[in-house]
Amino acid sequence: MRAVVLWASEASTNLGVRALARGSRDLLRRVWPDVEVEFVDFGHRPDQLRFGRKRSLIRERVLREHGMMAWLRSFDLVWDTRSGDSFADIYGLDRHLKMSMLYEFAQQAGVPTVLAPQTIGPFGSRTGRLAARRNMRRSSLVYARDPASVAAARELGRPVDRLASDLVFGIDQPTPRTGHDVLLNVSGLLWKPNSHVDSERYQRFVRATIAGLLDAGRGVTLLPHVLDSADHDNDVPVSRMLADEYGGRIDLHVPTDLDDVRETIAGSALVIGSRMHACLNAVSTGTPAIAISYSRKFKPLFDEIGWPHVHALGEPDALSAQVVATATGPSITADAEAARDRGREAITAIEADLRALL
Repeated sequence: MRAVVLWASEASTNLGVRALARGSRDLLRRVWPDVEVEFVDFGHRPDQLRFGRKRSLIRERVLREHGMMAWLRSFDLVWDTRSGDSFADIYGLDRHLKMSMLYEFAQQAGVPTVLAPQTIGPFGSRTGRLAARRNMRRSSLVYARDPASVAAARELGRPVDRLASDLVFGIDQPTPRTGHDVLLNVSGLLWKPNSHVDSERYQRFVRATIAGLLDAGRGVTLLPHVLDSADHDNDVPVSRMLADEYGGRIDLHVPTDLDDVRETIAGSALVIGSRMHACLNAVSTGTPAIAISYSRKFKPLFDEIGWPHVHALGEPDALSAQVVATATGPSITADAEAARDRGREAITAIEADLRALL
């Protein structure tokens, strides 16, 4: 039994992408204990795949110079995560089309294809919707991780087979590592000018939240969730800058890998995060999290598992006061444990579908 997991990697600098990879692997191995799992991502691909440009994929499909189709046919299952939220065109139509084309070619190779639990949409272009509709209609199984995605799939003409949750809930539970109070994840993506939020407003919110937590006597540790790399979209530089700015009044923990970040989170009192999977890594281990959302992928997912602590970036000082009040208010640990259990149940339900598929 061989399965390829698309658009996730346990070597990614984005620990959210690593969580998708680990959750996929752990889930597939509960269904097929001896399954051999191979990962494909933009930073981790075999020689047979040429997806730097769309025309490179098309050329390979036509000329078969590198053996892509034979490589795809060597698998018993294609499990496509789309990096959790890239089954959409909000990150650019080119990215969406390259991912969709590889999935299409896997379908042409005759391999059962599954769209793993993920966000479906939004699609702002006709081409994006057409590519999504074609992928979905020819899929063996389609899963969504939130009700908004269920509605988007229905509008595209291919209802999902099951509403699940995020793949992070499929990861085995970590051993908690104690030593931190409040873990604060600051997004390097949002700190700089970006297409999601006003970066200056976000910076004000972060500094006001740190000040409010310190005034309340809470310990603050900065926690990057996208590790340092040449890619500008990482959390380490801004975390180091803030640690220096506060001159020892706050701490910094740069995780070494997914196990490190999950063990650290599981032993902490609270996570405040702008990366969705920083918050999901928390709730999936029973640790409370306050999520600062920048897209529609956050709230429907957390609502479905009964977790209400999700805030869109609004007026910075008011939002900071609300976050600090939640952080210093009554314990919400029991609620986090209940949300964790709901998420795990939703992912476990997939296992029977997969056993019936093959």
